[in-house]
Amino acid sequence: MHDIRIVRADPAAFDAALARRGLPAMAGSILEQDATRRAAQTAAQELQARRNQISKEIGQARRAGQESSALEAEGATLRGRMESLEAEAKAADQRQVALLEALPNILDAEVPEGRDEADNVVLHQHGTPPVLDFPARQHFEIGEALGLMDFAGAAKLAGARFTVLRGALARLERALGQYMVALHTGEHGYEEAAVPLLVNDATMYGTGQLPKFREDLFRTEDGRWLIPTAEVPLTNLVAGEILAEDSLPLRFAALSPCFRSEAGSAGRDTRGMLRQHQFTKAEMVSITTPDQSADEHERMTRCAERVLTELGLVWRRVLLCSGDTGFASARTYDLEVWLPGQGAWREISSCSNCRDFQARRMNARFRPKDGKGTAFPHTLNGSGVAVGRALIAVLETHQQADGSVAIPEVLAPWMGGLSRLG
Repeated sequence: MHDIRIVRADPAAFDAALARRGLPAMAGSILEQDATRRAAQTAAQELQARRNQISKEIGQARRAGQESSALEAEGATLRGRMESLEAEAKAADQRQVALLEALPNILDAEVPEGRDEADNVVLHQHGTPPVLDFPARQHFEIGEALGLMDFAGAAKLAGARFTVLRGALARLERALGQYMVALHTGEHGYEEAAVPLLVNDATMYGTGQLPKFREDLFRTEDGRWLIPTAEVPLTNLVAGEILAEDSLPLRFAALSPCFRSEAGSAGRDTRGMLRQHQFTKAEMVSITTPDQSADEHERMTRCAERVLTELGLVWRRVLLCSGDTGFASARTYDLEVWLPGQGAWREISSCSNCRDFQARRMNARFRPKDGKGTAFPHTLNGSGVAVGRALIAVLETHQQADGSVAIPEVLAPWMGGLSRLG
């Protein structure tokens, strides 16, 4: 959500910021509703002042035994006009909010210009894509050959974009998730949380999923929503709260199933596990002060990068361009991993600084140490990382010529001594 004071202060700058995202000018429409609301409120306040005066005059007239019916009639008329003005102000406010809540966050000045992912900027790379001395296979070819990845069985149970993992491959997926959470909580200072997988409208609204991304979500018959990421409940833990500055930063981590309709992905990544309706992800969320958020963003991204390094994967950090940065984010780093079977880089983590955009929607605040009023904290979120995509990357990166897959040593504590699939 945007601060209306920023729109009022410099409408041209606000429209210029929207233009970076390829959006039309909106300041004029927003300020038109703002002016209507303020004018109606001012007029209602003036009428209220007159009503207060009338009440005094009626009291004086009655005490003096004088006729007050004309004053009473005027008061009734004013009351009707006030109700009309209050309704007008409320309607204008609702129209203004509807305009503001549909607009994405203002981009950081350093976000590069661009239309889509082709214009993203690679900042650095860890490792070199390996050259295998045998034909590289994709993850689904590996999994099916091992008899441990079952797409037909999943389709029978639930339809397309689901997978059944069996045996050691199911254990490997579980090991990846457990390893990630253990790392983030044990060494990176995140507090583990087990969160609801079903949330209400207000929770989805607070992080920006509603109303814009309604079609990308799954909704239950009783009006709840399946979470698309644990970012949603983790960030909303501070919704409506006033935090002490000394308590910040707050850092939460959760390993949870995630559910997405993939409404805009028809025909994309239809084979394999890359784009599923249900997947598991380790999520990191930070709540911090504005002056700490840039450093926290860097820190969070390094936490995700460590996961990829310890898994022996080849990865790179990418700064998303203006046309590819998400709705709630001011600045996003994507971590992309090299998949030898595909011969391509694929996203495995996104780490975003949302600044005060989500905090305003959630009405989350903190009280500065000087005790003067309250301020909005900054919220950050990052995949630490997507477990299904990590599984894909491990299978394709560590595949062997004989069809087996070497298991990264870092997963040994969760694999019961198993060092190889196959």
